[in-house]
Amino acid sequence: MQSFFSGVADLVVHRPRLLAEVMLVLMLISLVGMSMISMATGNDTYLDKNSQSGIISNHYSDTFQQNTLVLLFECNDPTSPEILAYIDSIMGPIQKLQYVSGTASVTDVIKQANNGTLPLSSGEVTEVEQKIAPSVLKRYIPSNLLNMAMVTLEPGLSDTKKESAMKNILSFIDSTDIPPGLSVKLTGDAAFSMEMKNEMGKSMMTLIMAALLLMVVVMGLLFSYVSHRFLPVLIVTIGLLLTFGVVGLGHVTVSMAVISAFPVMIGLGIDYAIQFHSRLEEEARTHPLPEAIRITVTKTGPAVMYAMLATSMGFFAMFISPVPMIQGFGLVSIIGVVVCYLTSLIGIPLIAILIDYKAKGAGKSKLTDSIDFGLSKLAVGIAKNPVPVLLVVFFVAFVGIQMDSRIPIDTNQNAFVPPDMPAKVTLDKVTRIVGSTDPAPILVYGDNVLALDTVKWMKEFTTLEMDLHPTRLTNAVSIADYVITYNNGTMPQTQSELDNALEKIPAGTKKQYLNGKTEAVIQLYTTKMETPAKSNLKDQMKGDLELHQPPPGIQTSITGSFDLFTTLISQLIESKEAMTYLGFVLVALFLGLVYRNINALTPIVPIVAIVGWNAVAMYILGIDYNPMTACLGSMTIGVAAEYTILVMERYLEEREITDDVIEAIKNSVRKIGSAILVSGLATFFGFSALILSSFPIISNFGLTTIIAVMFSLIGAVAVMPAVLSLVDQIVHRVEEVEEEVLHIHPLDHEKK
Repeated sequence: MQSFFSGVADLVVHRPRLLAEVMLVLMLISLVGMSMISMATGNDTYLDKNSQSGIISNHYSDTFQQNTLVLLFECNDPTSPEILAYIDSIMGPIQKLQYVSGTASVTDVIKQANNGTLPLSSGEVTEVEQKIAPSVLKRYIPSNLLNMAMVTLEPGLSDTKKESAMKNILSFIDSTDIPPGLSVKLTGDAAFSMEMKNEMGKSMMTLIMAALLLMVVVMGLLFSYVSHRFLPVLIVTIGLLLTFGVVGLGHVTVSMAVISAFPVMIGLGIDYAIQFHSRLEEEARTHPLPEAIRITVTKTGPAVMYAMLATSMGFFAMFISPVPMIQGFGLVSIIGVVVCYLTSLIGIPLIAILIDYKAKGAGKSKLTDSIDFGLSKLAVGIAKNPVPVLLVVFFVAFVGIQMDSRIPIDTNQNAFVPPDMPAKVTLDKVTRIVGSTDPAPILVYGDNVLALDTVKWMKEFTTLEMDLHPTRLTNAVSIADYVITYNNGTMPQTQSELDNALEKIPAGTKKQYLNGKTEAVIQLYTTKMETPAKSNLKDQMKGDLELHQPPPGIQTSITGSFDLFTTLISQLIESKEAMTYLGFVLVALFLGLVYRNINALTPIVPIVAIVGWNAVAMYILGIDYNPMTACLGSMTIGVAAEYTILVMERYLEEREITDDVIEAIKNSVRKIGSAILVSGLATFFGFSALILSSFPIISNFGLTTIIAVMFSLIGAVAVMPAVLSLVDQIVHRVEEVEEEVLHIHPLDHEKK
């Protein structure tokens, strides 16, 4: 290991121009990689697409949901002849637009029930409505303020083509003569996802720029005692660019969670750069620059690497989560911290040699001297009274662990996105009027779902569900309802009669409920409910399907977002604790492997306390767990490990000089207290950029992470001295007991 760092130092000192050229080429390649970054939204970010539920959910989404747009017609009388005529006039041209495969509206049903023509008066409209199945009518006209039409896009379209199709539809609508008092909006999953991706791209750039700006402010205020104080900001910017390149070239998709990883890696990356820069400044004051670089790389390189690897252990624990966005956050965070570490290891000394770095030649500023003195005095006071301090620390942590189970879990995707996003505003308006727009779909599949007994079963089951859950369901629709509507209001009694009715149903309508003869979908529309209530309803629906099973050869599966987000609650409950425990184990094993003595486990003690403190803070601030904050425990372990390891490293170094544990703690904190505080505040402000996100799920995560960083600093400078002091007392006591045993039974010991 030492030879590796010596080799890096020699390469920087003797071949700086070559190394600079290599770095420049890598940066240019990264620019290409940046252009290949893709945004991910939808169910794939929450559910493993290779799992059985993921396969069914994605198939349902691709077949029945993902490519369906919804046109909302909002007015005082959505069934007036004028409004119906306008809707009918635009459906045909829209179906001929590029990438559109079909349309469905209430005018199709009304014309079928009225001999192929639209009624000319409100009275005629009312008469025709009596011939249409109520569930079908409610599907298109959910209230006396809304009329809805569906536009189906071609399957397998790229995001660019979907966006083009939506722009074409909106441009066409703008070119028509919209009746007075009518408002036309485009919504649906495809529109929501597209707008969400655009917002994610804007949010990512905002967060990165905010984090870098905050870094500049922190460096300007707290890092003035070194030459070129803003050098760490340049280094972390290069590290971020290289990380973008790796993410793009590695085809890692960027979700809401992954966006949060970039400010996190900026906060951690600036920490690494500060450590190298501080050591270089210190060594350059008393050594020639080449020697100062060699000492910096060979001494600071391994110490920071251990801290970086311990941090990565916390992120690595996220891979056991079943939620892809959490796995993605862990993956990108690991890539980011490794790249930022390597960039700092090479970049700081490389730039120093290229610009002929000159140290300021003076000691730390009065401010940092005061910080070091105050922190060392605090550490000594704590080290002299470790037991009372640790009792208070772990009492608060114990309370937090008890509170953790009382913190609610929110898996409502609608609550994760910006509240002023137009697609969300439209969706909320519809929800207030008709209840949840997200149906509870039941996929029906088998050899022939269009057999008469299967179609009859679908109608019987939807009627049963509406009777059993009248306060939770607002509507239930399947292909059976359209069959009845296109069969003069009655259910066919023969297969031939059923086939004739199916022939009359428009292709655009059938696509929403049928996929050939092997698959159909039942859509159950619910009232607006919180996720726990939805989970309870899903359990009841499963029971209903067991009691009222479909005909032989036909199977059913509850799927879609309704199933996904209700299942997500239990997955988050199980995985968040597992991630935390695994993080503890990985960090403990790593420290034991590296240090191989009792002190190796001392950083774990404050980390345990910090995880408990986080729960107290979340409970007091009313922050719910969500797919992002669920990984807070493992992330905190990784972040806190760095600061506690740095304190332990310097303490072990001081113990080689003095046998007095109090003196060793005092000197270790005095020498690195301000450095840890500066890097900790830099990380703090880097993470705080997340609060500026327009996505509530990211801003809440930002709040919890900066609290975790603050607790990590407290753990490093206040709890670690108590732990180190207590461990030293225990070790001394064990040694005294061993000496007493040896003194009493020397012969027995010699035999052993």
